[in-house]
Amino acid sequence: MKTTNIHNLFRYIAIAGNVIYVLWILVNGISEGFKGTIVQIVSYVGLLLLLTLNTVLLFRKEKAVN
Repeated sequence: MKTTNIHNLFRYIAIAGNVIYVLWILVNGISEGFKGTIVQIVSYVGLLLLLTLNTVLLFRKEKAVN
């Protein structure tokens, strides 16, 4: 297995993990009615934005490499 194949495997694992984690946070938010303190809401929104940005950047890097 080449190094690029290993990098691609880790990239796909990271993307899948990010998507699963974002969906998990959203499902928990839906079941709780999106209630929480201001600090909790801001931290969840910030985390979702960072994970989404990370996923987008990983996808863009994949297209640039291939």
